[in-house]
Amino acid sequence: MSLAALTVHQALRQARAQGVERLDTQLLLCAALQQSRTWLLAHDTDPLSPEQQARFEGWLERRVAGEPLAYILGDKEFFGLTLSVSPDVLIPRPDTETLVDWALSLIPDSHPDRPFTVLDLGTGSGAIALAIQHQRPQAQVSAVDASEAALRVAQANARQLNLPVRFHHGSWLAPVAGQRFDLIVSNPPYIAEGDPHLAALGHEPRQALTAGPDGLDDLRAIILAAPTHLNPGGWLLLEHGYDQSVAVSQLLRDSAFANVSTRFDLGGQPRCTGGCFQT
Repeated sequence: MSLAALTVHQALRQARAQGVERLDTQLLLCAALQQSRTWLLAHDTDPLSPEQQARFEGWLERRVAGEPLAYILGDKEFFGLTLSVSPDVLIPRPDTETLVDWALSLIPDSHPDRPFTVLDLGTGSGAIALAIQHQRPQAQVSAVDASEAALRVAQANARQLNLPVRFHHGSWLAPVAGQRFDLIVSNPPYIAEGDPHLAALGHEPRQALTAGPDGLDDLRAIILAAPTHLNPGGWLLLEHGYDQSVAVSQLLRDSAFANVSTRFDLGGQPRCTGGCFQT
């Protein structure tokens, strides 16, 4: 692809001809020019410099090849926070804000004698943990991930945002053995191996997506282990696939969780299910 001697308008038009969506094209060009979308509208006849054009051309080639915009630009907004992302972590999705909203509704403004404790399992970029910590600074938030590379991304985001989340390396609840929390949240892998939707997610880490033949392996493991890590009356909230709410609800009830209920995402799909642990 060659975008020699293009103006802003020509660059946008030719990118659209390559099949890239209008918004993605605008965001790529804004980043290449280090300008706003409003600026683009007022400067459509301005020429791109050779450096700007080369940067835009390279990014455009990657987008045409199917690489997600967030990986190209290196960041993604989630719950009002700008988070750095890389191919070592899943890209935060708006539907996961459903889980954060539910978690925030359970965290009191104050807690007798000690901070309210929250644990995020499989934190990835840190999106859920950091959003909760940002919205509830009085809470004590911890986060776990089995991937050292993912933890480096999450820790860098915490430093950038100056949020005191505590990070632990390891598989699910193993790194916090002996500890109990008032709230555990997780967006674990829940796609079934062989699911046809995986083809569209080829740039994202497979280990953060799939969980056994039915997609429930990690959800089962978390639900079975969570009771020994929850304070009496503590909650476990889980994101899952649109067709898994019934199975997850039953798993929670089988593990002595009460008040089991499901929350729906922006598209009206059952996206999160949780329950309260009662001894």
